[in-house]
Amino acid sequence: MDIRTLRHFVTLSETLHFGRAAERANISTSALSRNIRQLEGEVGTALFDRDNRTVALTAAGRTFQRYARDAVQQWEQICFELTDPAERLSGELSLYCSVTASHSILFDLLNRFRPEHPDVEIRLQTGDPEHAIDRLLALEEDVAIAARPDRLPTGVVFEPIRVTPLVFIAAADAAVPQVPAETAWQDTPMILPTGGIARKRVDGWFRDLGVTPTIYAQVAGNEAIVAMVSLGLGVGVVPQIVLENSQLAERVRILDVSPALDAYDLGLFTLKRHLNNPLVQAFWSLG
Repeated sequence: MDIRTLRHFVTLSETLHFGRAAERANISTSALSRNIRQLEGEVGTALFDRDNRTVALTAAGRTFQRYARDAVQQWEQICFELTDPAERLSGELSLYCSVTASHSILFDLLNRFRPEHPDVEIRLQTGDPEHAIDRLLALEEDVAIAARPDRLPTGVVFEPIRVTPLVFIAAADAAVPQVPAETAWQDTPMILPTGGIARKRVDGWFRDLGVTPTIYAQVAGNEAIVAMVSLGLGVGVVPQIVLENSQLAERVRILDVSPALDAYDLGLFTLKRHLNNPLVQAFWSLG
């Protein structure tokens, strides 16, 4: 078993597609398949269930995935430590953030990072920020951009970048008062996130108000909440930074709600031990 084979395994475990994994690894599909079969022979068990249409990790494959990611990262770290500091950084840095964060925060960070480290390859995955810390803990990403939760898991560190309010929004032409009365909330259809920091804070806000909200929809993704609110389907709650980067910003309005929800503290997350990786250190210093 060598580090290249482990990299091939990690790539296939992330894509679950031999063609895409082979392209990313810059080898032929048949060579990738041989490498995986050899690896399964060495560990003595099947790591993937595969047929003509699908590829999926077995239970053993999911266990081995964590080991392989950790082994690859430790290998890359020791290679960095043994490299002449005068040489330019190179390698792959994996990042995770929402689509909004990629426009509003990551764009500026990469504009500063790229000229200093042109040989570093960025692998970006976008998705629900609720999953950012979980992906770090699963060793799926090196760095994530998201809002800071009330408590950080052990081993996770945070570097703040900016603060953005968490606001109630309604359609620009909706018959919703600019300053809703407390008694109005009971009958107001709400469009809320399925989970995450925003949902916890708005649920707490309604509890303090003594109101059980009427939930019209629970939505994954702030951009989708803005879209549904713009159609007049209800009142939503999103970070203000989402509106600043939304094409639908003119079709919604921010409501004057008291007391205000606690603001979002946005920034970079990584595992504390990853700060020993020069690639992570270089990106972390941008915060």
